[in-house]
Amino acid sequence: MHAESLTADLLALLNGNAPTQDFAARLATLEALPDGMQGKPGLIELARMAMALRNRLDQHEQRERGMLAVIESAQDLSARLDLPELLKAIVTRARDLLRAHLCWLTIYDADLGEFKVVVADGAIAARTGKMTAKRSLGVAGIVMSTRMPFSTPDYLHDNRFAHDADLDDIFRDEGVGALVGAPLIWNDTVIGLLFVADRYHRTHTALNVSILCTLATHAAVAINNAKAFADAQAAVERADHARAELERHAQDVQAAVEAHERLTSLLARGASLGELCQSVAQLLQGSVLVLDEAQQVLSRADAPDGAGTAASQYQPYGPHSADLTRALRESRRAGRSMIAYERDGELCRAIAVIGGDGVLGAVLLFRREDLRDSFVRTFERSSSVIGTVLLSQERMEASKSRAESELLQSLVSPRQGEPALARDRAERVGLDLTQPLMLMLVELEHAEAGFMARRLRAALKPPSGGLPGFVLDELDGVLTFVCGAAQAQALGKAMEDHARRAAGAAYCGVLSRPVHSAAELPALYAALRRALAVVDRLGMRGRIVAQNEMAVYSILFETQDGTRLAQFLDATIGPLVDHDRKRGTELASSLLAYLDNRQNASVTATQLGIHVNTMRQRLASIGLLIGAAWNDTHRALEIHLALRLWSLGVAQSPGATP
Repeated sequence: MHAESLTADLLALLNGNAPTQDFAARLATLEALPDGMQGKPGLIELARMAMALRNRLDQHEQRERGMLAVIESAQDLSARLDLPELLKAIVTRARDLLRAHLCWLTIYDADLGEFKVVVADGAIAARTGKMTAKRSLGVAGIVMSTRMPFSTPDYLHDNRFAHDADLDDIFRDEGVGALVGAPLIWNDTVIGLLFVADRYHRTHTALNVSILCTLATHAAVAINNAKAFADAQAAVERADHARAELERHAQDVQAAVEAHERLTSLLARGASLGELCQSVAQLLQGSVLVLDEAQQVLSRADAPDGAGTAASQYQPYGPHSADLTRALRESRRAGRSMIAYERDGELCRAIAVIGGDGVLGAVLLFRREDLRDSFVRTFERSSSVIGTVLLSQERMEASKSRAESELLQSLVSPRQGEPALARDRAERVGLDLTQPLMLMLVELEHAEAGFMARRLRAALKPPSGGLPGFVLDELDGVLTFVCGAAQAQALGKAMEDHARRAAGAAYCGVLSRPVHSAAELPALYAALRRALAVVDRLGMRGRIVAQNEMAVYSILFETQDGTRLAQFLDATIGPLVDHDRKRGTELASSLLAYLDNRQNASVTATQLGIHVNTMRQRLASIGLLIGAAWNDTHRALEIHLALRLWSLGVAQSPGATP
């Protein structure tokens, strides 16, 4: 082989960018020539020079690729805004450039004191992309402490650092051999790590490590830029939010001012309670209820958007009464509105209405969601306006109540010169004293009579706005009515309906017979007061009794003393009561039940919980004690009356036990 032909061959290989293996093959061929061959050393030197030139070309190419990678990475920093995509591009570029099997990037979590993988490329196992490394263990610990890159050709068998058992398991599964780590540094602080790894033993050149460090620096810049951008974006969002809040607050303040002016204007022109409710409902976009002190509805207005199911289902002393009472108690104490309860997707906000020396009532607002603070203030101001109206109504009612009370007093207990004055006062309420009149007294056990009088006056007000034609008020703790005889039945029914709602069955009343002159009312009032006491003692509660129904009882209670009543009981049912007392039987109570049930043995037996034959046996025993003719019409009436008085404990005979 001549030098000229070898030179041409080597130049062809260089020109064709042949791999290093081709140059090594040429050198091996030359070294195999006989030692005595002329020119052999020169040929070998020529081949070695070509190989050196090829290696320098490889180094230049690698440096060029590194520079291109750095330039591309820098371009990404300025062109990409998506941090995850930018970091992934850096990791992919580092892996390709260093011809590594896998590459990953971690970010340091100062709160946990560990590095967490955020991007990985080339991994086989899924858990490789979820690795965490403690700052004091493995390569991460060395890089963190020195802030310098670190390389190991055989990670699993390198004893220069403390190993993390979990990471060793992951690297063993991945088959990791060589490993290089470079720090991500910002302001002299390690904020992350960039790793490349190979599945064989490998020693990286200084150029490779330098390129890896440069890419790590780019990653640090990208992370810091992203953080700065996020902080700036958050600041902008906070500023936007603050501006929006300020604008909304200004709008709320303006709305509150307009609402206050609107409510004040309505109050100034004497708007009704209903008009005020409707205005508040429109302003606050909710349903409004105004309650009196007994939680009865005085006025209501539905929400403009059709909501208000919970408001329409409101019941005084209903299922949410305890919640409402609690909220109103807290409202009185704090002077603010309170959320009472939630029902059917609506909130109930309540505020107590205070006026004068006491509570006038409450205002309830029903909405699908609660009010903002400024509108809560509007709601609370509206309650003050409503309170002014209620207080005005209360004072008017008090004035009217005094007038009616004076009229009633002059009718049932007149003084000299008052009859003429009573006629004038009666005409003002449409009550004609020249027509037949009737008197009604009602006693309430739990409800306050004065409060019930106010409610009834409002409820029984004629729809046409005319005069009511009756007078009612509380006299000595009893509701007292004077009306024309033609109105008595309707008035009595209305009274029973309201009393039943307010007091259940805990009331009793007496309705008089018609009288043709107002002069008869004082005596009639006295008689009805006595009859009312009799009704109460007889247990006739939950209804209004006609005066005629009490005639027999009134005669007994008013004309007979205790001794005579005891003699009447002994003569009528004495043997029966004595037999029960001595034998422990229940003949007297059985006979009373039998007479109360219209002498129906089957019904009475069922009521007493005994067999009908047992009831018949008791009736036979009763006949033997008080005579077989006890069920004669007149005799049965006397026995029934005596048994009724005995059951009430009235004028019992000596030794008798009711």
